[in-house]
Amino acid sequence: MDLIGDARFVLLGEATHGTHEFYRARAEITKRLIREKGFSFVAWEADWPDALRVNRYIRGHSPDQDAAEALGDFERFPVWMWRNADIVDLVGWLRSHNEQLPPGQPKTGVYGLDLYSLHRSIDSVIRYLDKMNPQAAKEARRRYGCFEDFGDDPQIYGMLASRDRTSSCENEVVEQLLELQRHAADFLGRDGRMAADELFFAKQNARVAKDAEHYYRAMYRGRPNTWNLRDTHMVDTLEHLMSHLERQGERPKAIIWAHNSHLGDARATDMSKRGELNVGQLVRERHADEAVLVGFSTHSGTVTAAADWGEPAERKRVLPGMADSFEELFHEVNMPAFLLTLRDHRTLHRALARPRLQRAIGVIYRPETERWSHYFHAHLSEQFDAVIHFDETRAVEPLERTSQWERGEIPETYPTGV
Repeated sequence: MDLIGDARFVLLGEATHGTHEFYRARAEITKRLIREKGFSFVAWEADWPDALRVNRYIRGHSPDQDAAEALGDFERFPVWMWRNADIVDLVGWLRSHNEQLPPGQPKTGVYGLDLYSLHRSIDSVIRYLDKMNPQAAKEARRRYGCFEDFGDDPQIYGMLASRDRTSSCENEVVEQLLELQRHAADFLGRDGRMAADELFFAKQNARVAKDAEHYYRAMYRGRPNTWNLRDTHMVDTLEHLMSHLERQGERPKAIIWAHNSHLGDARATDMSKRGELNVGQLVRERHADEAVLVGFSTHSGTVTAAADWGEPAERKRVLPGMADSFEELFHEVNMPAFLLTLRDHRTLHRALARPRLQRAIGVIYRPETERWSHYFHAHLSEQFDAVIHFDETRAVEPLERTSQWERGEIPETYPTGV
């Protein structure tokens, strides 16, 4: 908390997308930032419309009966990233916190920064316009109807549109966003803050549709291009949120949850050699000392992850940190958990000056190809302002436990063939 000081952007990473200790620590830091430093919202590495349902629940504008139900729109792989026990606890706390605020005090929000929700965002724009202006909704259906020939899989659209530019729906999604922006004043009515929020939510869904269309076409032109589009979209979404809240008379402060690979400054890692940037780099470039970047690490334990994209969640054993990695170095400290504050700490800067391997486990974990699938080189003291290490960790608990996840409890010595 001392390190964060008066910062307006706190970026809380994770070394995996499935570790309980990372979720729990980020939740506790988040609660303190909201209670003690007046932070305005939490922004997740999640899709905008899915997180918006949670936002409405914690602000008391939702028919959902509890936190688990409010997380119901998180249906796309990897479901466990947000539909897990730790997130349910946090969402419940956010609802309770908002209910206890005095009348007139701005409520804390939850928002998604990602851009995968092409069709769900399109549906959200049309539903908004159905309520506000049926004729405008009819025009939106006509424009977005461009995607109907490609089915429900946006990757199929991306593949075909990248081969034949005449199949592209780029003009239609741009036109629809501009149309919403042109007629914004007509949709505000006399409902004050609620109307302004709903209009902003609809415009952001239109932005998601525009950027998602670009992203899916770019998928077939190489990783740096799509990675940079995605992370730039996330930071632009963050900026739009800040501007919207400022227009409502607030001085907003943001807590961002995403993987270390998004939130640690890309310029301090192998990513920069591939021409990749990320959220951490862009936030530092735009906001300098107003941002604090916090990374997380673990040496061993278990993790919730899949064997491949779209596969069921499994509870997998995490291999011990490799030789010459930060994970191995931290393990040698022989402490169960600790915090390293790296900003303005010359001794630590010198001690951690040379690059080491750093592990990144996403939604897929392949221990059989651990070195090539999950490690890269990083200058830790340039990558983060602080790092929190948990030496042994356990898998985050999905709300829907599959048989594959439950079998993860079987000891490694269990007889094979049984």
